[in-house]
Amino acid sequence: MLARDIMTRDVVSITPDTPVRRIAAILVEQGISAVPVVDETGLPIGVVSEGDLIGRDQSEKAQRRDWWLTLLAEGETLHPDFLAMIEGSHATARSLMSAPVITIGEDTEAGEIAHLMATYRIKRLPVVEDGHIVGIVSRADLLHAIAGTEKPPRSPKPGNGFIAWIENHVGHEAAPAPPPEAPSTDRNGGLMVADFRHLVDDHKEDEARKRATLREEMRAQRREAVKHLVEDHITDQAWKKLIHEARQAAEHGETEYLLLRFPSQLCSDGGRAINVPDREWPETLRGEAAEIYLRWERDLRPRGFRLAARVLDFPDGIPGDIGLFLVWA
Repeated sequence: MLARDIMTRDVVSITPDTPVRRIAAILVEQGISAVPVVDETGLPIGVVSEGDLIGRDQSEKAQRRDWWLTLLAEGETLHPDFLAMIEGSHATARSLMSAPVITIGEDTEAGEIAHLMATYRIKRLPVVEDGHIVGIVSRADLLHAIAGTEKPPRSPKPGNGFIAWIENHVGHEAAPAPPPEAPSTDRNGGLMVADFRHLVDDHKEDEARKRATLREEMRAQRREAVKHLVEDHITDQAWKKLIHEARQAAEHGETEYLLLRFPSQLCSDGGRAINVPDREWPETLRGEAAEIYLRWERDLRPRGFRLAARVLDFPDGIPGDIGLFLVWA
């Protein structure tokens, strides 16, 4: 059974600038417990859940859930402590969301979905295809699929649906270069300087076409690499292998180890936050990079290890590949 067979397709999503009161209204109106946050291209960059709104350490939050959310959505006066907890009445999804977010593809099997939820202690996984969100799989969806029961319909009023985005790539074949014209001659049979300049211009245009073709091929390769990095996941065995290789690097006197090299397009902002650098750069990670960050945060950060991100090259003056380094110096 695949993600496409069990996912919820009518996905409601929000932008990073959505106010907290609007988020609460969406959760109440849609009868859902969480909503993905997408960037301007439609890629999921985080998730805001009831727990993020209400606070995860309140013993009575389950009993007070609907009351809090309804009051918040309708703009009623709330207790000062609660307002402080959500960082004030002007809080937005960006300040509340859990990030980075783990995503899956439509062909991800149910067993792997269950493993990802257990490994990263998450309750839902956005489904991404061709660069935009097409569905979401929750623990409830997975349980209904395993039990062979129908998912109950959502009780709420229908929302406006998710923020749809389709990136159209229209390929254009480069027109074949016209055959070079025979150089003209004057009445005495001699070549004109304009003919030489024309030959130089032809050469420059031919070289520009070759460079453009090469750049497009490289972009296509990077898009394919990003697709695999989003759809593939770090297994426990692969993680142990990385840690073993890092230990071997330390035995050889190294002070850090490259865990993953990936195209900057895997980041939701194209690697800009890492290049600046911005302290919020982990929130831009997607795919395998996000999983490595979460595994480091869970397993290695408490033991004193650091995780560093660096731009490794700058083709055409923009961030190219990015490296995630485990650091123990």
